[in-house]
Amino acid sequence: MSEIKYIAIEGVIGAGKTTLARMISEKLGAKLILEQFAENPFLEKFYENRQVYAFQTQMFFLVNRFKQQEQLKQEDLFAEHTVADYIFDKDKIFAYLNLSSDEIKLYESVFPLLERDIRKPDLVVFLQSVVDRLMYNIKSRDRKIEKSITRNYIKELSEAYNDFFFKYSNTPLLIVNSSEIDFVNNEEHFEELYKHIFREDRGFIEYFNPITEF
Repeated sequence: MSEIKYIAIEGVIGAGKTTLARMISEKLGAKLILEQFAENPFLEKFYENRQVYAFQTQMFFLVNRFKQQEQLKQEDLFAEHTVADYIFDKDKIFAYLNLSSDEIKLYESVFPLLERDIRKPDLVVFLQSVVDRLMYNIKSRDRKIEKSITRNYIKELSEAYNDFFFKYSNTPLLIVNSSEIDFVNNEEHFEELYKHIFREDRGFIEYFNPITEF
């Protein structure tokens, strides 16, 4: 456990990454870094009209994430561990999915300048889930800002995430099949996942497919 100081949880909207980040942070007494999606004034409009509001939404997130990540350059004096509910690299997933070719050119002129000094996590945990489960979770939490999210968009996003992490090699990676586990309400499921995250003999890239009984 001592080698893992900075953990980042990733996943498609509705995968439970923020909840898991909070739970791990609480168990470790870690510093918690959460994506500030609610502060993006374009996000709700983006879900209603992707084509019109994609670039504004994307650039707001890019700058906001960069400002947050800049803080990670300096170790927190009061926390041995840091847990985040996103990685900076994931910004590209949304950019390539939503921006036009001209917007991508502008984006690609800015992103590398911000990316080069970003601190990399010691471990990335990717919560991989099926679209039905993601849609169920999104509807269950009933956020006003997410009312306009379509199943088609989540399907596109899920495919983009899977492709991104299939090619990912920047840091150690743990891919978790989270479709059939309930780490929020089932303590045994959470403990099983937690132990696997901090397994000492874990490889650089691993896939965790827990066997669950409901």
